[in-house]
Amino acid sequence: MRKRILALIPIIACLGFGAPTPTKPLTFADFIKIKRVTDPQPSPDGRWIAYVVTVMDKDANRGDSDIWLVPTKGGGPRRLTSSPAADNSPRWSPDGRRIAFVSGRSGSPQIWMLAIDGGEATPVTHLSTGATGPVWSPDGKRLAFVSSVYPDAADDEANRKKSEAWEKGKVKARILDALFFRYFNAWRDGTRNHVFVLALDGGSPVDVTPGDYDAPPMDLGGNPDYAFSPDGLEIAFVRNVDPDLKKGIGTNNDVFVTPSGGGPITAVTTSKANDNSPRYSPDGKYLAYKAMARPGYESDKLDVMLYDLAAKKAVNLTAGLDVSADELFWSRDSGALYFTADERGRTALYRIPAAGGKADKILDGRTFNGVSLLPDGTTFVLLDEAMNRPADVWSYDAAAKKAVRVTDTNADLLAGLEMNPAEEFWFEGGAKDKVHGWLVRPPAFDAAKKYPLVLLIHGGPHGPWKDEFHYRWNTEMFAAAGFVVGEINFHASGGYGQKFSDAIVGDWGGKPYQDIMKGLDYILARNAFIDKARVGAAGASYGGYLINWIEGQTNRFVCLVSHDGVFDLRSMWGATEELWFPEWEQLGTPWTSPEQYAKWSPSSYVKAFKTPMLVVHSQNDFRVPLEQGLQLFSSLQRMNVPSKLLYFPDEDHFVSKPQNAELWWKTVLDWLGSYLKK
Repeated sequence: MRKRILALIPIIACLGFGAPTPTKPLTFADFIKIKRVTDPQPSPDGRWIAYVVTVMDKDANRGDSDIWLVPTKGGGPRRLTSSPAADNSPRWSPDGRRIAFVSGRSGSPQIWMLAIDGGEATPVTHLSTGATGPVWSPDGKRLAFVSSVYPDAADDEANRKKSEAWEKGKVKARILDALFFRYFNAWRDGTRNHVFVLALDGGSPVDVTPGDYDAPPMDLGGNPDYAFSPDGLEIAFVRNVDPDLKKGIGTNNDVFVTPSGGGPITAVTTSKANDNSPRYSPDGKYLAYKAMARPGYESDKLDVMLYDLAAKKAVNLTAGLDVSADELFWSRDSGALYFTADERGRTALYRIPAAGGKADKILDGRTFNGVSLLPDGTTFVLLDEAMNRPADVWSYDAAAKKAVRVTDTNADLLAGLEMNPAEEFWFEGGAKDKVHGWLVRPPAFDAAKKYPLVLLIHGGPHGPWKDEFHYRWNTEMFAAAGFVVGEINFHASGGYGQKFSDAIVGDWGGKPYQDIMKGLDYILARNAFIDKARVGAAGASYGGYLINWIEGQTNRFVCLVSHDGVFDLRSMWGATEELWFPEWEQLGTPWTSPEQYAKWSPSSYVKAFKTPMLVVHSQNDFRVPLEQGLQLFSSLQRMNVPSKLLYFPDEDHFVSKPQNAELWWKTVLDWLGSYLKK
């Protein structure tokens, strides 16, 4: 159930003619054409940036990704790949002459190689089980990658035979003897993620993480979760060997090391909680990683740990800092570590000395990710975005404190659209804590008019609303339909301190619900252009839970939309895949803490259901299984509450296929409009 606003200046403005005036609100036809920029990777010399652009093809009902190249200091980008199959994950060779990448052009994902000075891409791997996540050895002679293999298969031919037997078999039944047999949106098929190393001068890939474990782990891992040592002789990796994983309650990932040619595996961490994201220092003396302190919890603070490889001891570098580390990387001289963290609805970049001491904030007030440090030691490459601006590649000079746009991928399309920036506010929420929120006004806004309000409620419950251009719950799409949009980062939201995140435990419908209602009061009291009689709300996952909770607690909303929302906590416990989540959040199992499951379950309050609701759920959602949506819809119908069910047989926890997304947007906006625009 797991950005400072910048104006978009089209190229014509740089020529001195001024930016064209936006002409229309965002529509789905526009939205689906927006090119999605991800994964910026600077070359070793810092002169170039490879990145991925994904274009959604509505007719083909899928997306297609290709790799592009742009000069770091600005200039025209050029396309490196143009396969109709997806190309992604570009990774530069240490000498900067080649890029390894993942492509599906041969029918399955494999590692391919492309020379920068020209020529056709050539395949590097040919595994029946595919290959993803290329990582170069420092000397450029080997590649590490991940393939999902049968742990008892001796070689690729054995893997191929097992896969073919399953595909050709007429019986698709499964016999299970342990939990965690499906994860998030897919059934587990008996394979395990393993890290392989391939010598580029010939030979077969070597499985360096054999055994009936996933490396990298299926859940709660970092990105990436394996790395070569600077001398190339060793690989650090993450996997979960906790026997409790087979009970659905094991969150204990650990860091291990092994020779890069295969051999003995040695544990670096032995804590009972989650450790991930190993990063060798360039001088080879240390191994940094991220660690949680509390076993069984998936949303504990992630601290930056430093392991002395000679002394075999670890120290916590961020114990006194109330932020949770995300992306983690070293300075070029091994003197410091950099990490990003969610912070008050945006992102912050920190630098902390490897010797310990105060963490300095290098950049904040923007929303960014995919951060890399260039050889000059002061310039960072990153993806930067805002609610009214899709992500593009930017550079940030920390010495000059200056951000520069490197790509402007959607300039032509966005020049004709009006999307208003997010406005932030703070108010007193539950427990008298300060709570943060966002407000977005519709296009062609007129303060003299009265507008309906749609309150969007995020999932997670720890994933906050950020000043970002979301490709599923896109704030600007709701605003373009004529709604003022409000978003509350209620208790549990990440980026406001660990105590704030912990506040939801044992209190699912408590402080978060209070925050929503007090936030609504705040918005209505301070924005006279909102019609208090026309207020709706929509949310997904835990946000869907809060929508279902609202249904039984208040009649203040004219209509509601619940997407993949938890309805009955007792049956949710028995059907979801991560049992550690409900058992932590509800302080035990349904038989040890029955009062918790009953008290905070929306199903306990069906007698009070009155507000019209649209229910959305999908067949392949295993995080919040389909029966939650079916039980909710049945209850609404039996209570004679106006309601509809939008069911997707071919989607999961997310609606990702373009044509399904189009139906989702039409159905949701039509439902809200039918009640809020009367």
